[in-house]
Amino acid sequence: MNGPGGIGSAAGIQQILALRQQMLDRSALLQEVRGAAQAPAADPARSGPAGGFGDALKSALDGVTATQRTAESLSAAYERGEETDIAKVMLARQEAGIAFEATLQVRNRLLSAYQDIMRMGV
Repeated sequence: MNGPGGIGSAAGIQQILALRQQMLDRSALLQEVRGAAQAPAADPARSGPAGGFGDALKSALDGVTATQRTAESLSAAYERGEETDIAKVMLARQEAGIAFEATLQVRNRLLSAYQDIMRMGV
């Protein structure tokens, strides 16, 4: 069992540590979600489903913005000649592009749904 690829090898230990970190990250995320769900609503008008959707949409857009800012800062650092890994720069730019495309698709779907609702007869 302690041979190459076994439990006692360095790769096996790294995999175990990576899995442990993933579990800790997920646990922290679940605790944040539970804390947010148990926190009392500050504005009663926003406690309904519309507030939940609006908050979810805003947090998603904030995430896209943060991804784009990270890609910008890495690109700028690379352009200034700072010691930056080109692979990180390219991955950050691709991630920002994909996040933007996903946001654009969500917007298109929402607009299409809104137009469908507006065409419905009363």
